[in-house]
Amino acid sequence: MQDLSQAALFSLIGNTPMVEVTRMDTGPCRLFLKLESQNPGGSIKDRVGRAMIEAAERDGRLQPGGTVVEATAGNTGLGLALVARIKGYRVVLVVPDKMASEKILHLKALGAEIHLTRSDVGKGHPEYYQDVAARLAREIPGAWFADQFNNPANPTAHETTTAPEIWDQMRHELDAIVVGVGSSGTLTGLSRFFARVQPDLEFVLADPQGSILAGYVETGKVSEVSGSWAVEGIGEDFIPAIAEMSRVKTAYSISDEESFNTARELLRQEGILAGSSTGTLLATALRWCRAQTTPKRVVTFVCDTGTRYLTKVYSDGWMVDQGLLHRPSTGDLRDLIGRRFDAGEVVTVAPSDTLLTAFNRMRSADLAQLPVIDKGKLVGLIDESDLLLHVTSERERFKAPVSGTMTSDLQTLAPSAGMQQLRDILDRGLTAVIVDGDRFYGLITRFDLLNHLRRTLT
Repeated sequence: MQDLSQAALFSLIGNTPMVEVTRMDTGPCRLFLKLESQNPGGSIKDRVGRAMIEAAERDGRLQPGGTVVEATAGNTGLGLALVARIKGYRVVLVVPDKMASEKILHLKALGAEIHLTRSDVGKGHPEYYQDVAARLAREIPGAWFADQFNNPANPTAHETTTAPEIWDQMRHELDAIVVGVGSSGTLTGLSRFFARVQPDLEFVLADPQGSILAGYVETGKVSEVSGSWAVEGIGEDFIPAIAEMSRVKTAYSISDEESFNTARELLRQEGILAGSSTGTLLATALRWCRAQTTPKRVVTFVCDTGTRYLTKVYSDGWMVDQGLLHRPSTGDLRDLIGRRFDAGEVVTVAPSDTLLTAFNRMRSADLAQLPVIDKGKLVGLIDESDLLLHVTSERERFKAPVSGTMTSDLQTLAPSAGMQQLRDILDRGLTAVIVDGDRFYGLITRFDLLNHLRRTLT
């Protein structure tokens, strides 16, 4: 029965659909997206996870009861965990701390063990995620290190499945493919296949700004990393050992802001919910297509589903915090507010709501305090300490109204107040409430001030 269930699930990996972009400006070209988000694990890396595990089983490197170890920005880990857990293996993954929380939750739900490490360090640093994974693989008895960056089964998966699928779906009429490089398995596998069937096919590299790969394509030299990037899964600070870059003639360096906003535009225009790396690929594809003077048929990828980026790419608050989405500047304290009430971004309660309602909203939104709003006006704040004081001795008190517990003596500031006045409030451990008469704009916490300083002092 287990073998049958494996076969049923694994048969859903690959053979993903192809759709044409019809509502975005593609210049004289026709642009097609291969929906790798439709794999059962939600990304193109399902192909690689299955291929690497089955290759390791065939040659005896992965034995029954063994442990799969890998360094991953998320999707390879999900692909490996999906296959490995069904086959009965333990899974240990090392992931950089920029990974979206949805990916980590998904991995843990699959039963993977997660080791979180720094995303701001490079090869050679003791906390570099690939080096940590290699060390764990040496230390864990019966462990097999998947090592996607050096594993030949990685590009083979794309050479034997992804590439022929594209060729058949495009009816052998294809001029260019836009790819990103993380481990480089996709690029290398596609390059090998199309070198045989269409040697003139052009490969275009989509690279996050800060990565060295676009510069390498342009100059042939490996440069120093020029910064970090928030896009997950592509971009590198080295040339992967399995990378075959020779057929890439054009490369674009895409900022996080353009990548994230292009992903959001894809959802608005085409209804396709995709991740951050897809934004990089699509932004590159649109630039390349618009630069052409003759019609071309072009393919790129929806690398993974956007459902694992809802708290990042698709969260206005997070995008503003990161400086990737910009509100009109007011030149006053309103620019420091992380979540604006007048923009509908603030979770609130009413005075008549119960303390249980307040607690549930705090928990679901991961907040420590909530504004209390009555008929559109701010009348108080309620925070965790208020709840603790009121309900510690009796559970039934959760049914009491917020009005009996909230703080109504608020530390308010007008938007025009100075920075020192704000610091005076925050230094006392309080939250600044920004109001203008009866108009409530939002709260400023110490985190909001720190975030403002991070954006303005760099």
